[in-house]
Order: sequence, then structure tokens, then C-alpha cells
Amino acid sequence: QLQLVESGGGLVQAGGSLRLSCAASGRTLSNYHMGWFRQAPGKERDFVASISWNTYSTVYAESVKGRFTISKDNAKNTVYLQLSSLKFEDTAIYYCAAGGWGARTETYDYWGQGTQVTVSS
Repeated sequence: QLQLVESGGGLVQAGGSLRLSCAASGRTLSNYHMGWFRQAPGKERDFVASISWNTYSTVYAESVKGRFTISKDNAKNTVYLQLSSLKFEDTAIYYCAAGGWGARTETYDYWGQGTQVTVSS
């Protein structure tokens, strides 16, 4: 069973940066595509970014393209999401997920518990 634990969230001013981590245990991430999603209060869970199992391919939501960067360190069994130029509307709980690709949440088999990112304006 693959377990995912996110960390790195917090309170940051608009324009600031954060790096989220998603540490895996139980299985190696080298065999999995990975994704990041986010959910703001009262809204549905939205796709943020995906990275392929071999890190060769990435895809981003239009709303974060150019500001966020997904990366994957198979040796550390960890996936990262670098958040830069943060906006108030980036405030949400951020979740990492394994096994799927792109925006289709139903394709992902494993989910973390989430980490809160709050951007003050």
C-alpha cells in the first residue's frame, strides 16, 4: 500500500513562495505518475500539476502555469510543488496523488491528507 504525506504548507503573503513536499512510503514512486490538486473552501477539488513516472513530462493547469513547478525525486521517494508569485486565490488545501495523469481525479489511486496553503493579500 502506498502512503502519501504532504508537508510545507503555511501562511504566506501575496507574491511569496512556498515549497510543498509529498513523501511516499510503502512503495517506490519511480513507477507512478504523480499529481497535485487543490481544494478551496466551498469549491471542488481542482487539478494543479502532473509529472510522469520518469519525470520526462509535466502538465499544468492554466491558472498556475509559469508560477508553479512540479518535480519528483525518485531517490528520495518524494514529489515537490514549488509555488511562486502566490496570489490570494491560490489559498486552498493542496493534495498530492499517485497513479493517475492530468486532471481526471478518478484515475488516481492514492491520495495524501493535504496541506493548507493560505495566501494573505
